[in-house]
Amino acid sequence: MYKDLDPILHSQLRLTIVSTLITLKETDFNHIKEITKAASGNISIQIKKLQEAGYIQVEKSFKNNYPNTTISITDKGVQAFKAYVKNLNKYINPDR
Repeated sequence: MYKDLDPILHSQLRLTIVSTLITLKETDFNHIKEITKAASGNISIQIKKLQEAGYIQVEKSFKNNYPNTTISITDKGVQAFKAYVKNLNKYINPDR
């Protein structure tokens, strides 16, 4: 009946990461960890899945001699999020 919800975004942690990036456009790994309260390993796995889907871009660098991972949303990620919200809304309001 409705287009399936994007399985990449349907994961709670991945959806939280992308939702955060929709607002901020770019953030670092530590901020994602702070927001999600998830384990670093789990966040890394989910970031990799989002990156492989082309939804986010990951840049690794050093900040004050410490590794720093910056994550930003891509145009493809923005479009996928908008489509996800639109399709989810069809489930919530089927008569619209």
